Amino acid sequence: MNRWSVVLGAVLIQLCLGAIYAWSIFVEPLKKTFGYSQTETQIIFSVALASFALMMILAGRWQDCHGPKKIATLGGIVLGVGYLLAGQTGGSFIEIAATVGLVGGAGIGLAYVCPIAACVKWFPDKRGMVSGLAVAGFGAGALVFAKYGAMWITSAGVLSTFTYFGVIFLLAVVFGAQLLRNPPEGYKPEGWNPPATAAKANGINLGGKEIIHTRQFWTLWLMFMFAATAGLMVIGNLKPFGVYSGLDAATATTAVGVLALANGAGRILWGTGSDKLGRKNSLAIMMLLQGVMMLALMKMGATPLLLTIAVIWVGFNFGGNFALFPSATADYFGTKNVGINYGLIFTSYGVAGIVGPILAGSVFDKTGSYLWAFIPAGTACLIAAGLALTLKAPTKK
Repeated sequence: MNRWSVVLGAVLIQLCLGAIYAWSIFVEPLKKTFGYSQTETQIIFSVALASFALMMILAGRWQDCHGPKKIATLGGIVLGVGYLLAGQTGGSFIEIAATVGLVGGAGIGLAYVCPIAACVKWFPDKRGMVSGLAVAGFGAGALVFAKYGAMWITSAGVLSTFTYFGVIFLLAVVFGAQLLRNPPEGYKPEGWNPPATAAKANGINLGGKEIIHTRQFWTLWLMFMFAATAGLMVIGNLKPFGVYSGLDAATATTAVGVLALANGAGRILWGTGSDKLGRKNSLAIMMLLQGVMMLALMKMGATPLLLTIAVIWVGFNFGGNFALFPSATADYFGTKNVGINYGLIFTSYGVAGIVGPILAGSVFDKTGSYLWAFIPAGTACLIAAGLALTLKAPTKK
């Protein structure tokens, strides 16, 4: 079969899954319509991200055993049903946290790892690039759903928008899942011979129980957690941060879309660049750049131009995480068990999903500013840059 059809299915799925990154468009409507606090809006977002990350452990194991198509199809059904149920909640905080958060997040987790694992196996010759392409839709999806979601919220209300999202997710993710499948055993692209270093890495093929005993696993886990905390803090609070900084709501909504575009571009360009620069160097540079911007972010919301520069910078580097970490997982631990291995590393994203948005929301509720959320996040990214420089391939024992 044409291996690019797998990439097409992956991008379609990820476009829908990425709608979660448009969450900040719901923040002010939920506060005004149903009386939510800033912290409550971020709890829903955090529950979705935590459920997403935890479900990925099971999804990675299941797709390694049963193939990506079945598990991604199940993910599309669960995600769609979660949002359809949210449309019937009447605005209850607990019920929206359970439907959009718990159920919707579980659907994302079921579907997310399947296209990544399939693409990495089909493209051993372009692992970084295809990892970026496979998840680029996740970043770009926020742009699409932020634009139309904001329109639907204005015209039909929050609950109806949840319903519209649910119908789209149910149809599009299930369709995209039908294009996913694994290559035959021993597959390699015609005319491609793996270099000696890649052949050695592929020969390791550690499983989930083995990688948690390696220093490389915990280094990657901490780096991902620090980087994702910073990015999710901004994504979950971007629109209210823009309004807080003195910009109008339309400009702040546009910033959500700009960040989504940069997020998608970062996944492709960091992934492609890492095939040439090397995964360790790419991770170190990306973490350093993100740390610098997080420390400067409080000064970047004063004008539309400054905010645009900031969100492009943050989104571009945040997106790179989702190309570099699955590629690094395959590089260091092999491709045989990449589904479960990346699922375990991705639990760090679940922790970040709780820490980042809730920290920013609670700091704002208590101090009226985001300063003491952004500074710790920036410092953590600089620490992650140092950790990246310590990475080296595991040895076979």
